[in-house]
Amino acid sequence: MAPQAVEFNRIALAPLSVTSLCSCRSNSGRRPIFPKLTSPPNFQKFRFNLELNSDSTRRIYRIPSGALFKNRRRVISAVAAEQPERIDDSELTNEEVRIGGLDSEEQQKSSQLKKRVIFGLGIGISVGGVVLAGQWVFTVALSAAVFVGAREYFELVRSRGIASGMTPPPRYVSRACSVICSLMPVLTLYFGGNIDVSVTSASFFVSMALLLQRGNPRFAQLSSTMFGLFYCGYLPCFWVKLRCLAVPALNSRFVASWPILLGGQTIWTVGLVATLISFSSIIAADTFAFVGGKAFGRTPLTSVSPKKTWEGALAGLCGCIATSILLAKIMCWPSSLSSAVAFGILNFFGSLFGDLIESMIKRDAGVKDSGSLIPGHGGILDRVDSYIFTGALAYSFVKKFLPLYGV
Repeated sequence: MAPQAVEFNRIALAPLSVTSLCSCRSNSGRRPIFPKLTSPPNFQKFRFNLELNSDSTRRIYRIPSGALFKNRRRVISAVAAEQPERIDDSELTNEEVRIGGLDSEEQQKSSQLKKRVIFGLGIGISVGGVVLAGQWVFTVALSAAVFVGAREYFELVRSRGIASGMTPPPRYVSRACSVICSLMPVLTLYFGGNIDVSVTSASFFVSMALLLQRGNPRFAQLSSTMFGLFYCGYLPCFWVKLRCLAVPALNSRFVASWPILLGGQTIWTVGLVATLISFSSIIAADTFAFVGGKAFGRTPLTSVSPKKTWEGALAGLCGCIATSILLAKIMCWPSSLSSAVAFGILNFFGSLFGDLIESMIKRDAGVKDSGSLIPGHGGILDRVDSYIFTGALAYSFVKKFLPLYGV
C-alpha cells in the first residue's frame, strides 16, 4: 500500500546558520526567513530518519547526506521549524520515494558481488584441477554438469513463457534425454569417433517415444527435444575430444621444469594446453566484456541481451586475444603468433554467441536465470553457456586447421 505520510524527524541538530533556501510554508502559513547560507550545510552533523507510515507498516530509512543536500529546500525548512513536514502522496516524487532504499540496494549489490566473486574463484580453481587431471575425472565432472544443464534446459522449455506458445515434451522424455546427454561424454571418452552412431541412435529412439505417446504428438515437442540432445549433450562432447588429444607438446620450455611427482612432461599434451588456453580465454573475454561494458558501454549490441554493448564486446575480444597470446608465449603452443591470435578470436566468438543463444532461450522463457544452483551466478547453463559451442570450434581448429597440431 502506498505511504500516507512522509515525516522528516529531527533527532540531533547542531548549531546552524541558514537562510531562506526554501519556498515552503510553515503550519502558520508564513514563509520562514533565515539568514543567507555562506557555505553548504554540514549534513554529517545531522541524523535524520525518513518515516513511511501506512495503515499496516511503518518503515524508517536513513537518508544519505547527498540526498539531504539535494533536497535541502524541503528538509531545512522542516527541521528549522522543529516540526515534521507532512507531504501528501500526490506530492511525492519517484526520487523521494526511492531515497530510503538507496542504502539497502547498495548493500545488497555489494553482498551479491562479493558472493559472485567468492563462488567464481572456487569454481575456477576446481575446474582448473579437473582439467589438469584429465581422462575420467574430467569426463565425469563434465557429465555431471551436462546432466544438470540438460535438466535446466528442459525446465526452461516447460516454462510459462515458452510453453504458452508450444507444446513441451512429456516429462519422462525430458528426463530420459537428460540421462542420455550425461552419458554422451562418457561414450566419447571410451568410443571416440563412434559417438555419432550413439547420438543418432538416441535421437531415433527419443523420436519414436514422442510419436508413440498418448494424445496428439506435436512438431514443437520433437524440435525442442532434438535441440536439447544437440545443445546439452552432443556439443559438450567436443571438450572431451579436445582434452584427449594425446600429441605431446614437446616444444614447450614450460613443461621441462614440471615436477615428475605431478606427471612430468607426459601430461602436457596439446589437448591439455589447448583446453587450458581456451578456458582461460573465455574467462578473460567475459571479464573484460563486463568491465569494459560497465565503464564505456553506450551502444547496445543486440536486443536479445540489452545489457551487452559493442564497447564491452570489443573489450572482451581484446582481452581474449591478449590472454591467448600470453599463454601461448608461456607454454610455447601454438608455435606461431598468428595461430594464437586466430585461436583467441575463435574462442571469443564461440563464447559470445553461446551466451547470446542462452539469453534468447531465457528471454522467451521469461526468466532471468536458468536456475539457482550456484549462489550469485544462477544455474549451470548461466555459467557454461559460453563454453557450449566453443568446444566444437576449438577442437575443429586444432584438429583440422593447425599444421601438426600447432607443435
